[in-house]
Parts: sequence; structure tokens; C-alpha cells
Amino acid sequence: MLVTKQPIFKRFWYPVLPINLLTDGIPQQFTLLGEKIVIWRDAQGNPAAVKNRCCHRSAELSQGKVTDGCIQCPYHGWRFDRTGNCTHVPQLQAGMISPSYKVSAYACTERYGYVWVCMGEPLCDIPNIPEATDANYRLIPEFYETWKCAGLRVMENEFDTAHPTFVHTTTFGSEEHPTPDRMELQEREWGIEFWSTLGVTNPKLQQENLKLTANKTVRTMHMTWYMPFTAQLRIGYPNGLVHIVVNTAVPIDDSSSQIVQFCLRNDTEAETKAESVVSFDRAVTLEDKAILETTDFDVPLDISKEQHMMTDKPGILMRRKFLALLKAYGEVEQTHS
Repeated sequence: MLVTKQPIFKRFWYPVLPINLLTDGIPQQFTLLGEKIVIWRDAQGNPAAVKNRCCHRSAELSQGKVTDGCIQCPYHGWRFDRTGNCTHVPQLQAGMISPSYKVSAYACTERYGYVWVCMGEPLCDIPNIPEATDANYRLIPEFYETWKCAGLRVMENEFDTAHPTFVHTTTFGSEEHPTPDRMELQEREWGIEFWSTLGVTNPKLQQENLKLTANKTVRTMHMTWYMPFTAQLRIGYPNGLVHIVVNTAVPIDDSSSQIVQFCLRNDTEAETKAESVVSFDRAVTLEDKAILETTDFDVPLDISKEQHMMTDKPGILMRRKFLALLKAYGEVEQTHS
């Protein structure tokens, strides 16, 4: 499936930028589903997003500046507000701006420390993460970088409990547990929920992070997939610690994804430093990245195109839900073949 060829994906929310990168007066650009957009703060300080092309002579608006809460084109000074309407043309008298002077504007808001953008009429809301507003939890931004792989591959990997033994050899994978002790899967309207229990190793850094001295432990996991490319992994440990990882593979184009990851924990900075938490999770994700970037980004939704095993059930359901989504909105899967 080629995501840029499926219009339906424009109707979902994506976290395109950490909000702390959006300083006042300085616009930022991002490529979402193959289209360049520009993001800035409006006069109220809220993030705004429009297509990164001036309707006059196609200059990139991201090369301009923010003036009076509007994005100003660097070429001739035209200004556009968050709705995409042109509010000022220096070369024209007031009241002479044509209503045709406008650029495509997108729904844009802030959540969890990131700027979220939807390029069409949203089909569903931004994923609800209750712990993000729970005083018993702290939110830790982990990383924001481009991976050369498809978002669906990342999502399937998050729910794949058979790969840790072979991929996460320096972090938590256990040769004694190539498969989980428990798997339970439920379909939701806009995603799936998955429960699993897996025996894992507990290396020194993680022993310090988890405050568990044993070199082995058990992960009790509750995973939620939010269509199309956000996964929430809630990991419970025997001592009551909860570590929640939220990962979104934002589709830049067909072959690249911007990986946005943050975590939430019910401990404090005094108990475990955020730097140590990020260090371990970073090591885990780099092991995933090394494998995922070798995979084919044109992921077939037809499950007969690849072989499967018992632990692939979540990924198979994801593919079937995508096929049902395309059918519901009059689309067919677009592929290279």
C-alpha cells in the first residue's frame, strides 16, 4: 500500500512537530503524505498550518516570516491567516484583495507537547491518553526522527511479540521466551487492543530504571493501536511501575516516516532520571530501526502476499481494517505492482 496514493489518510491526525520547535515568529516546514506544509503560531499563540506554496508565484511560505499572526510570503509580502485567506497584499490598496487569493489550510492543534495536523475532515479524534493529564504520571519526550520505512511496518512491529528474542538482543529480548505466555486481541472501531505477557531480560540500566534487581522479569502489556499509525504500549512491572510508550509513524511519503515517541511513567525524576529512561528506550528503538529499514515499504494489505504465523494476528487485523477502510470510502489499494 502506498499511503500517498490513498486520499483517506489525509483524514487522520498526525503529530508533525514538537511544540518547542515552534518559536514565535519562526515558521517551520514539514512534508506530510508527500505534501509540504508550513506551521507557525498565530496571533493567539496557537499552531496553524497551511500548504507551503504561495498562491501568487509558488514561493515557499516557510522561507518567510510571521507578521501579526499571519505567515508572510518571502517573495512579495502577501500574508495569509490560519484559514488560508490572504489578509494583506502590500502592492494593493485595502479592500482590493480578491477572495481567490488563498492557500489550502489544515486543521491544526497542540496535544501532548506536539503540533497535530489533519489535512482533511477528521474521521476520528486525536488518540486520548488519560495519563497525560494525570498528576501521578510524568510525560517524557523521547525522540523525533525520520526512518526509511512504512508506518504500517512500525505498527506491526510494536505488536509483534515474537521479535524481541532476535532483535532486542542487547536490551530486553530473552532466548527463553521466543513467544509470549499470553495473547488476547480485540477489535475496536478505529483500532485494536492487545494484551500480552512476555518474559524478558533485565539488564543493568533497566534494573536501575525499574528499581528491580533481578536479571529477569515479566512484562505485562496492554497495547492499543489507533488508526492509522499510532501505537500505545502500556507496560506493567511486578513492583507496580507503569511505563507507557506512545509511538506515531507520521507518513512523510510512501517510503519514509517521522517517528514521534514519548513516554509516561508513574514515578518521579528523583526516583529515575528521564535521561536514563530515554537512553534505554532509545537503544530498543535503534534495534527496531536497523531491521525495519530493510523491509519493503509497499506493505501488501492482501495477507496472501506474505507469510504469517500465530504472533502476527495483530498485524493481520491491521491489514484487514485498512482494506475495510479503503472499501468503505470507495478506494482500492494502490501498490507498485
